[in-house]
Amino acid sequence: GGARIGKVYVGIGGQSLRSIDHTVPRILGTDGVVTEEVISGLYEECCNYHPDMLDVLAAVSPTYFLDDKPEPNPVGIPCTRIEARYKLIVGRPSLKRYVINIIADRARIEIADIVVSPLALADVVLTDNEKDLGCALIGFGAGVTTLTVYKAGQLVNLSVIPFGGHLITRDITSLHLVEAEAERVKLTYGSALMEKDNDLSIQVSSADGMGLREINNVIEARMKEILENVYARLEATGLMNSLGAGIIITGGGAALKNLPEVIRERLKMDVRYSAVRKGIVESGEMIANNPEYAVAVGLLARGTINCALYIPPKVDPIPEKKVEEPVEEGPKKAPEPPKKKPEKKKGPGLFGRLTKGID
Repeated sequence: GGARIGKVYVGIGGQSLRSIDHTVPRILGTDGVVTEEVISGLYEECCNYHPDMLDVLAAVSPTYFLDDKPEPNPVGIPCTRIEARYKLIVGRPSLKRYVINIIADRARIEIADIVVSPLALADVVLTDNEKDLGCALIGFGAGVTTLTVYKAGQLVNLSVIPFGGHLITRDITSLHLVEAEAERVKLTYGSALMEKDNDLSIQVSSADGMGLREINNVIEARMKEILENVYARLEATGLMNSLGAGIIITGGGAALKNLPEVIRERLKMDVRYSAVRKGIVESGEMIANNPEYAVAVGLLARGTINCALYIPPKVDPIPEKKVEEPVEEGPKKAPEPPKKKPEKKKGPGLFGRLTKGID
């Protein structure tokens, strides 16, 4: 209908992304009461905080303490001092600069907002009950693996491990396969757990073929390293034994065969694949259960601005009919009188000539 993209929401991630704690206190005095304006002021002050060499990308999961006592709903409660404790999502300043440079400056498209991708993803695949009970969302990407932990409805930790599925592909290339063939083999035959009784030979680009056990031995070793890093970050939160909703895995790397079984065996808790929650996407839509689109759905759910720009089509003006203007004529000339034939003079005649001689 003549609409095009006028603004965009951008999901941001990367190796430098992580969460840190930040506290904003305020003295209200002896007759102080917490109001909406106080809460908004605390949030603005938090967003204006600039850590050394880092950009604040989001401030989430605030918890409030009134005179050192926790209070989930502080508005309207009198106190002399309020303290807001936030989880700040921070990253290198180059992250935001890169996005602005590529999209705003080069593509000339206005940025509606920059959203932290792991948080947007968590909003559409985790239920409120799972966040309350405690859960860990592990995103296995191509370049990085992201861990997002929730408990009591709040974000507890966000961290990024700088290993991903592409590293497994590179390891397979050590078996004398080109990268494109290594990626195909990983997706088709790869397993996070080497099956001892499976020594099938598979057809690859090399003439001799290759043993499946040899390939999965490489995959298992690298995936074990990635998972050990995830377990260490999870253990550091102190919630390893209190995640009632278990582990949710997502991302392209999560499609690796036997991955849920490996995590379940190591952590002794439930493991499931992520899916966009019911009610967010209309039933019948192809993207509803496709994990490849989960982050995009999360960005759309975060959006509050209409990003469509409507440009009315150009309509050629209707040509006006030419009206022939009357030609002004000069004063009409009077018709010329018909020319009279010259009269012949009559001679004196017979009697004239007779009488002329008498006179």
